[in-house]
Amino acid sequence: MAKGKPHINLVFIGHVDHGKSTMVGRLLYDSGNIDEQTLRKLKDKAKQLGKAGFEFAFVMDNLKEEQERGLTIDLAHKKFETDKYYFTIIDAPGHKDFIKNMITGTSQADAAVLVVAANDGVMAQTKEHVFLARTLGVNQLIVGISKMDMKKYDEAVFNKVKDDVTKLLKTVGFKPEGIQFVPTSSLEGDNIYKKTEKMKWFTGPCILEAIDNLKEPEKPVELPLRLPIQDVYNITGIGVVPVGRVETGIFKVGQKVIAVPGREGKGVPGEVKSIEMHHEQMQEAVPGDNVGFNVRGFGKKDITRGDVIGPQDKPPTVATEFTAQIIVLNHPTVLTIGYTPVFHIHTAQVACQITEITKKINPATGETIQEKPDFIKNGDAAIIKVKPVQPLVIEKQKDIPQLARFAVRDSGQTVAAGMCIDLVKKK
Repeated sequence: MAKGKPHINLVFIGHVDHGKSTMVGRLLYDSGNIDEQTLRKLKDKAKQLGKAGFEFAFVMDNLKEEQERGLTIDLAHKKFETDKYYFTIIDAPGHKDFIKNMITGTSQADAAVLVVAANDGVMAQTKEHVFLARTLGVNQLIVGISKMDMKKYDEAVFNKVKDDVTKLLKTVGFKPEGIQFVPTSSLEGDNIYKKTEKMKWFTGPCILEAIDNLKEPEKPVELPLRLPIQDVYNITGIGVVPVGRVETGIFKVGQKVIAVPGREGKGVPGEVKSIEMHHEQMQEAVPGDNVGFNVRGFGKKDITRGDVIGPQDKPPTVATEFTAQIIVLNHPTVLTIGYTPVFHIHTAQVACQITEITKKINPATGETIQEKPDFIKNGDAAIIKVKPVQPLVIEKQKDIPQLARFAVRDSGQTVAAGMCIDLVKKK
C-alpha cells in the first residue's frame, strides 16, 4: 500500500470492443507497471491466437489467472500509482453478460473512465453503463474517446462524439462541465500516458493527467462500519479469510464485529484478528480499501458473499421489506405487482417481489405523475414496495447511501436500478 497517497478505485466502462482493456494495458505498460518481457510474451500469445495488436488487452486478461486470491474472477484489479494518487484499476468487461460484474465493479468505484470509440460513437451499452454508473453513485467521470487513429485524428469526429456523449450524460444528471474528455489511440499510445503530437488541436489532458485531476473521494469514516463480503476463502495455516471492500466507517484489528444476516439469519459475532491489503498487514482499513481479513469466531459455513460486517453495537440493518425509488431501464414488457426479479445490492443477490407500485414520478424533479399505476415501463421512475424472499442487508439512502443502491436483473439483463428510501427492520 502506498503510504500517505489517497486511494481511488477507478473503473473502466463502456461498450464491448471500444478498447477499455487496451487502454488500461497501454497505461500500465507505458507507466512501467508491466515490463517489456511480460509484454513480449503477451505479444507472442496474441499472434498465436491470431489476435496481433491485442497484447495490451491481454495484460488485463492475464492478471486474472495470476490472482488466485484475487477479488473476483471477472474483474481484474490492478494497482497503479501516479505522483498524486494510488489507484486500484477495475476493468469491467463491456459485454452484456458481464453487466452484473459491472454492477459489483462500479458500485465499488469512486470514479469511472467511460471509453467510447471514435468510429462507433454512443452505443446501447454506452447508455446502460452511464446510467448504472450514475445510479450506483459514481460521481466523477472521464470520457476517453478511443480509436482516434481509425478516424485520422480528426477534430470534427472528436467533437461530434463529445456532443453525443454530453447529451447522454445530461439525461442522467451528470454535469458535463465537470467532465474531462480526452481523444486517444491506445494502440498507438496517443494521449494515454503522455501527450501526443498527432492531435495538436487538443489542448486538454492525456488520460494520465485526467486521472490525476480527479478529486480525492470523501471517505465516509464517520458513518458506522459497513463491509460487504465479496468472497470467503479457506487459506491453509490462516483459516477462514473473507475479502471485501470497506464501504463506510473504520475497520480495526481487535474490533468486535458481527456479520449479518449470517447463517440462519441470526448474525455471527467475532473479533478482528488481522487485516491485509495487497499482501501487507494493516492495523486498520478505511472506506475504499479492498481487504482480506481473519475474524476469531467466523467459521467457513457461518458467512457467505452478501453478508455485511458491522460493529456489534451498530450492526448492519436487516430488512424484511423496503421502499425504493427505481428507474426502469430495460424490460421487455412492463413491471407489475407480483414481479420477482433478482436485486443486486452491494455484494448480495436476492430475489425480491414487488408488492406495491406506490407512484410514478418525474425522474428529474421527483414530483408525482400518477398514484398507484397498474404497471411501469422503460423510462419510468417510480416508488415501489419490495419484499425480499429472504432477509437481506440494506440501508436507507439518507443514512448510509453506500448500502442503499441496487440494480434489478432478470434473465441476463439489467431491468432497473434504484435506491432504498425506507425499510422495515427484521425483528
